Amino acid sequence: MTDETISKTDAAGADAFAAAWDEPQTSALSQAELNTLTDDLIEALKTVYDPEIPVDIYELGLIYKVDVNDDRDVIVEMTLTAPGCPVAGEMPGWVEDAVMKVPSVKSARANLVFDPPWDSSKMSDEAKLALNMF
Repeated sequence: MTDETISKTDAAGADAFAAAWDEPQTSALSQAELNTLTDDLIEALKTVYDPEIPVDIYELGLIYKVDVNDDRDVIVEMTLTAPGCPVAGEMPGWVEDAVMKVPSVKSARANLVFDPPWDSSKMSDEAKLALNMF
């Protein structure tokens, strides 16, 4: 091979890589599956309550992020109403147990985060109504 042939081969490979990079990424989950899974996860999260407040953690705004990968592994980023919450050690386990009850979920992990700190503005209108905070 000549240097010119190698340069053309390298350029063609670089062009193919750039084209592949720009292609939209496809997911193993269809949009319909993702929508159903999202609804199921929300319903599961709504079964977990802060024992000191008669409102579920989803409506309280304690769930910050839910990531689902193509293998249906779920990672939940959540917070607590206060860092010194007496159930801080237990609540992530409650969340993981609830998420694992969703039939298509393979694994679940709940991570506590405290940034941004929780405040009542994160609560849904339903939670505010239930707690007479309007």
